[in-house]
Amino acid sequence: MEMEAGSTSASGGGTQAHSYSPLRSKAFYKFTQQNLPACKPNLTPARIQKHMKAPIYVYYELDNYYQNHRRYIKSRSDKQLLHGLEYKDTSSCRPEEYNNGLSIVPCGLVAWSLFNDSYTFVREAVELRINRRNIAWKSDREHKFGRNVYPFNFQNGSLIGGGNLDPDVPLSEQEDLIVWMRTAALPKFRKLYGVIEEDLQADEIIEVHLVNNYNTYSFGGKKKLVLTTKNWLGGKNDFLGIAYMATGGFCIFMSILFALIHVKNPRPHGDPTYSYGNRKSTTS
Repeated sequence: MEMEAGSTSASGGGTQAHSYSPLRSKAFYKFTQQNLPACKPNLTPARIQKHMKAPIYVYYELDNYYQNHRRYIKSRSDKQLLHGLEYKDTSSCRPEEYNNGLSIVPCGLVAWSLFNDSYTFVREAVELRINRRNIAWKSDREHKFGRNVYPFNFQNGSLIGGGNLDPDVPLSEQEDLIVWMRTAALPKFRKLYGVIEEDLQADEIIEVHLVNNYNTYSFGGKKKLVLTTKNWLGGKNDFLGIAYMATGGFCIFMSILFALIHVKNPRPHGDPTYSYGNRKSTTS
């Protein structure tokens, strides 16, 4: 089930916090969250098409968002995420390395652009509880983000790129950040927002209230909200199914083609007199 919030072109506002080049300043200016265009806080009520058994996974989807851009994906410090202010070499985080002369934790454009729209689901005037815990990979929580590393000097500039972080919660427990920092390979991607742990019945009406914080308007991006379930095969993924069937069909076609070529033009048998053993006996 998908619900889409379209986007239109608009520009942000704000003043500059760092001494960036003109081109980079323009990019920052466009992406910032100041003066976002107005957005209706309620999406059209959605009717559940068929019974959805818990757990129901809530994803946000972004389109035309290139997390795989080389300059963007390199603007981070994995060692700082693990060791915090103890790690000093954060030059890879530029331009979001320092603010007002102080280090930023977590630094870099990836963390700076953290997604921060929020959603509330209401069924029959009762709010559905969304579990926001354990949405990140366990290996990321335990081995890539420090338990004693806390946000510091984060989003304190006049240009706000994305969501803020609680300075009293260690990075290993900031699961929104952990999910966001696992960057996507394609410009259209989904990331897990939370889990609804109760069933949704067919024909039920769900109201979705959103807080439109994240600026995708300036670059023509789109945001979607996706509710889905999974079985022992995993979640629905049309791309994988199409790719597997196309690859399998191509392999079958090529095997039939090579079989027909072999039947029509069989490979001639070799002359046994040229084999190694016969050649040796002949020369002797």
